[in-house]
Amino acid sequence: MSGAAARVVVVDDQRVVREGLVSLLSLLPDVAVVGTAADGDEAVEVVARERPDVVLMDLRMPRCDGVEATRRVLEAAPDTRVVVLTTYADDESVFSALQAGARGYLTKDSGAEEIARAIAAVHAGEALLDPSVQRRLLDAMASHGDTAAPPQVPAGNPDGLTSRETDVLLLVAEGLDNREIATRLFISEATVKSHINSIFSKTQVRDRAQAVAYAYRLGLVR
Repeated sequence: MSGAAARVVVVDDQRVVREGLVSLLSLLPDVAVVGTAADGDEAVEVVARERPDVVLMDLRMPRCDGVEATRRVLEAAPDTRVVVLTTYADDESVFSALQAGARGYLTKDSGAEEIARAIAAVHAGEALLDPSVQRRLLDAMASHGDTAAPPQVPAGNPDGLTSRETDVLLLVAEGLDNREIATRLFISEATVKSHINSIFSKTQVRDRAQAVAYAYRLGLVR
């Protein structure tokens, strides 16, 4: 990140995890921890007081869980970005958090580099999903769709996507980042970013997580 440090609030009901995250974040030069909270209700209060740039949000907490807290935080402070911290057991909650407006998704075993990258991405108005979380989101959506009618696959490329944009969308759905997509398709990262921006505009999704859901819904990914 460049410019002012991202102001971050850490939310987790386990004290050891909360303090560990604060210690880890204190080592990052572009991050300033401005508050902590032990549950969703407290998180809403701290965010209202501190107006942070980013909230690292646990999902499973007493009184008010991370999904509801995400919804309430974004209602009170729309400019704040939420990065969810999850475990492999939280698939349903992660999907709900996506619908609530979370912009980043990390597993709790993420290291400093992954957390720094997620904070930087959402602070810049982008989104970041841990590839393992993205894969499990797809699996969860697939399992929910077992009893539903098969998705209708439109003829040709949907919503006016070009063939190359569709290729990029499919690789996003596989969990590849821009650099990996550029390598796979033999194009520059700048071109990948341009394609992704066009995909977002044409499909009216706001981030990579919603793009994954879009690809699954139309049957482009199974």
